[in-house]
Amino acid sequence: MARRFFQGRRALITGGSSGIGAALAAELVRQGASVFLVARRGDALERSVQALRAVAKDEGQKIDAATADVRDAASAADAVKACEQRFGPVDLLINSAGITQPGYVEEMPLDAFRAQIETNYMGTVHVVRAALPAMIARRNGWIANLSSVAGLKGVFGYAAYCGSKFAVIGYSEALRAELVRHGIGVTVICPPDTRTPMLEGESRIRPYETAYLAAKGKILEADDVARCALKGIARRKALVVPGFDGKFLRFANGVAPAAIDWMFDGMIRSAQRQQAQSGRTP
Repeated sequence: MARRFFQGRRALITGGSSGIGAALAAELVRQGASVFLVARRGDALERSVQALRAVAKDEGQKIDAATADVRDAASAADAVKACEQRFGPVDLLINSAGITQPGYVEEMPLDAFRAQIETNYMGTVHVVRAALPAMIARRNGWIANLSSVAGLKGVFGYAAYCGSKFAVIGYSEALRAELVRHGIGVTVICPPDTRTPMLEGESRIRPYETAYLAAKGKILEADDVARCALKGIARRKALVVPGFDGKFLRFANGVAPAAIDWMFDGMIRSAQRQQAQSGRTP
């Protein structure tokens, strides 16, 4: 079903040069879609475009890219315009651009909060706002926004990141409700820890307690997340949570949030005892 759904579609993917965005792009190309990538680094984009062209199966598939900073509304709009000029109307918009900076909330600089809100949340808003007029005019299109399991449950060490990803979920839910009348669908995707360059980078600066919690969960592969996400979009789901751990957390936190808090608090105390015994500093 998913292959038929994406065959011949025109997809714009932000954050498409690495991580989950790149995995989504590759899977869409394999399923017959034309893909337009948006990211800040031109060198990474060029490598990604060449890799995608190598796996394209249909001569009619288009693969291209534009550099843009989604934090800037004008830059985001220029990227959407470039896609529309080269490809035609966007059928599928995927907002995957994101950053994270974990840390103890009392030590986190305000600039880190702003940066994550501006990229993860406002970046999503900027791109959607730029793509919506053409979608509404055609009464056709689908929007998929990348949130996180950290957008479903606040997690120790991720106050700034969770705030930005909770915002993406709230925005996506309201967006879905409003766009039904225009024939446009919205999916929000909430992956858990996924093996990406972003995870590798943030793992080096996580608080001890955050690393302890993360070690209890399973790390998913970006390709698996991409396939799950696209399957959910093809089935027109409003929410996609890849992996058993994420699904369980969403369910359990919905029916017994106090029990989940109690469980997490106990794990954090265990981490702090372990840290004290090892003599490690926070």
